[in-house]
Amino acid sequence: MRVFLVFLVGILFTNQPMKAQKPSKPTSSEIYHNIQKLNFLGSALYIAAHPDDENTRLISFLSNNTKARTAYLSLTRGDGGQNLIGSELRELLGVLRTQELLAARHVDGGEQFFSRANDFGYSKHPNETLKIWNKDEVLSDVVWAIRKFQPDVIINRFDHRSPGSTHGHHTTSAMLSVEAFDLANNSNLYIDQLKYVAPWQPKRLFFNTSWWFYGSQEKFKKADKSKMMNVDVGVYYPTLGLSNNEIASIASSQHLCQGFGRLNTRGSENEYLELLKGEMPTNKSNIFEGINTSWSRIEGGKAIGAILEKVEHTFDFKNPANHLPQLTQAFELLQNIKNEHWKKIKSEELKNLISEITGLYLEISSKDPITNPGGESEFSIEALNRSSANIKLISIGVPFLNSIENTNVFLKNNEKYNYELTVQIPEKTNYTNPYWLNEKGTLGMYKVNDQSLIGKPETPREVIADFLLDIEGVQITIKKPVIYRFAKPDKGEIYQPFEVLPLATASFKDKVLIFADGEPKNIPITIKAHANNVKGDLQFCFSKGWKVDQEIKSFAIAKKGDVQTLNFKLTPPDNEDESYISPIIKINGKAISKELITIEYDHVPLQSVLIHSEAKVVRLNIEKVGEHIGYIVGAGDAVPESLEQIGYTVHIIQPNNINASSLAKYDAVVVGIRAYNVLPELKFKQKYLLDYVKNGGNLVIQYNTAGRRDKAFDDIAPYKLKLSRDRVTDENSDVEIIAKNHALVNFPNKIDEKDFEGWVQERGLYFPSEWAKEFTPILSMKDQGESEKHGSLLIAPYGKGNYIYSGLSFFRELPAGVSGAYKLFANMLSTGKEKVTKESKIKG
Repeated sequence: MRVFLVFLVGILFTNQPMKAQKPSKPTSSEIYHNIQKLNFLGSALYIAAHPDDENTRLISFLSNNTKARTAYLSLTRGDGGQNLIGSELRELLGVLRTQELLAARHVDGGEQFFSRANDFGYSKHPNETLKIWNKDEVLSDVVWAIRKFQPDVIINRFDHRSPGSTHGHHTTSAMLSVEAFDLANNSNLYIDQLKYVAPWQPKRLFFNTSWWFYGSQEKFKKADKSKMMNVDVGVYYPTLGLSNNEIASIASSQHLCQGFGRLNTRGSENEYLELLKGEMPTNKSNIFEGINTSWSRIEGGKAIGAILEKVEHTFDFKNPANHLPQLTQAFELLQNIKNEHWKKIKSEELKNLISEITGLYLEISSKDPITNPGGESEFSIEALNRSSANIKLISIGVPFLNSIENTNVFLKNNEKYNYELTVQIPEKTNYTNPYWLNEKGTLGMYKVNDQSLIGKPETPREVIADFLLDIEGVQITIKKPVIYRFAKPDKGEIYQPFEVLPLATASFKDKVLIFADGEPKNIPITIKAHANNVKGDLQFCFSKGWKVDQEIKSFAIAKKGDVQTLNFKLTPPDNEDESYISPIIKINGKAISKELITIEYDHVPLQSVLIHSEAKVVRLNIEKVGEHIGYIVGAGDAVPESLEQIGYTVHIIQPNNINASSLAKYDAVVVGIRAYNVLPELKFKQKYLLDYVKNGGNLVIQYNTAGRRDKAFDDIAPYKLKLSRDRVTDENSDVEIIAKNHALVNFPNKIDEKDFEGWVQERGLYFPSEWAKEFTPILSMKDQGESEKHGSLLIAPYGKGNYIYSGLSFFRELPAGVSGAYKLFANMLSTGKEKVTKESKIKG
């Protein structure tokens, strides 16, 4: 029953098509729910900064109880966060989190929008945020969302009046929302937008407050609530068999890469909305009070409303198809409405309802998951009418391909119509790719020049079929994207996006290559074919000072999906240097410089991402002591691969295999990021880790989050060590070495201030704020206007060995090829071996 309910909610709410998901198959109760929403002409826009910032309880309540058209505007795609379920970071994480947001909206019934702002990482103040974001561009995107969505009500997740009290992105999202509320109706601002939309003035602006913003429940009880609305969002929906809080919990649980999977909740729960702008409703539980949300709000809508309200009040749950005459009549009347905004929205809703009540199934699927510009594709078309309604399929067209097939076939009750179609894909067809990644942006902004794309959650599919139908004498066009459908014995039927890809793509095995000396390295480049019989040349591009044995090599791949690896020998310069190498595929005079990355998880559709193929090469004079490193993987990072780049042999340690003797063979043991947060079994193995140190081992603990670790487990270190939320977010902030004579910054590599140049996104996070006298702090750093933080790197002797705790963001710096980070990490792994090295030299 539980699995059924989750599936049910996952397909209920289809305000926007979810790419490559199984088509919705609503029950009569769900169809009735959609008819209720059809009769509500009001909109609410929720605004915050990141995926998972949104209040799914309120979004679900507005969508499913109020029946309002509801959307969430997330200013960023969450690119700067961490990933608990995989290795995707930065732009790839943004793609994954975009899909998780879409999955959440398909559960709670909302729509999803974004701005061009790039989540560059944690920010402590709006001033810092707006130094990196382009304020005018992000503000224009918020204005664009308001003008396009036309919300009656806007709700901010965060308080615009408290800068510095929370994430700078959070406060900035509220500040820009407050500003945009007054600007969206100004026809003299952002004039270029007016080619597509008209100025719009929302009626009310709220702040979704709670006791948390007041510091305690006691303070919130005493707060002035004269301008607050109180909404009980814990309502139960009998027609859906779920409460609002259950839907909200399932929606929130789609944010799996952020560890948001949680238990469902039920029962009464209050949400508070503080009025910031507009008139306060007299009924403090209805944010739309006084706003006309009936069909009469649009000219000519009253007659349509009379028809559809009657359908709602007399709905036939046994045979919804009995309402087809009323729905088609309402659809015809709607086409004469002058209000283009509501005409477009309600026309699509009516088309969906007409399809639902007649059991009309329309699908166009490709026999292959991918095609190429200039290639040929075979499509299978299925059309099925599962009612007694008179439905004629007049034609099937694919406008993008200038293809139309005049079918003129009557779809008889439950008799399937199939048709095969072979088409030629135009040479100039764009590759399938997240549109915001097509051009190189900045640290704070994605570059999107096409105004019509700004705000969209995904790139619109180009290959779409138009099914022109005559339904009881009324012509209706229903659009369906081409999909790929297949089955796996262990998973059943699977829907996947139909992709347009280059003939071939190339990739490096390692994104960062460290040359610790002047010796050449073998550089494998893997070419993957996305068509049959692909032949061409691969050119190896490199910078001055580097040398390659052969710049151009030929390749030939017979079968689509197969790969061929070409090996090049790259020799570094004599001196330290950082540069990039890249491959260019040349086929029939065309140059391709893309790498294909696929993101595949069960809870989101498969994503194909094309990025510029390159690798960073670093000539680095680095010393290390020791060979074998044990690594306990935490929340996922590329540190093990990075350590292998500088010559270490890294052994992945499974926590269950840790015992009294299993660690002794390692020169050092490293615990991955957030390991104590995500591996509960570690608390039972901590004794062995500390015994390893006591017996002469070198243990390096990377950051764990304060407050999320199992509170019953306080012995993360052999001495007192209190984690905090201290962090330094400015990657360019000054770093002072305060333990200048300590071996950690002298052996085997001399560390100085220059080694902290070129860091990315941040210095570090979740530094300890208190520690025992046995610990020695090594570094001091701070963000502008703050006190010095000394907890980023701590070391303490314990028995014969050393315990190191580091909040420095090595998980970002090493994969980015930051030279100084490699030297410092090598020193951490070499700690305690100074004496051994000296003795070996003396013996030598």
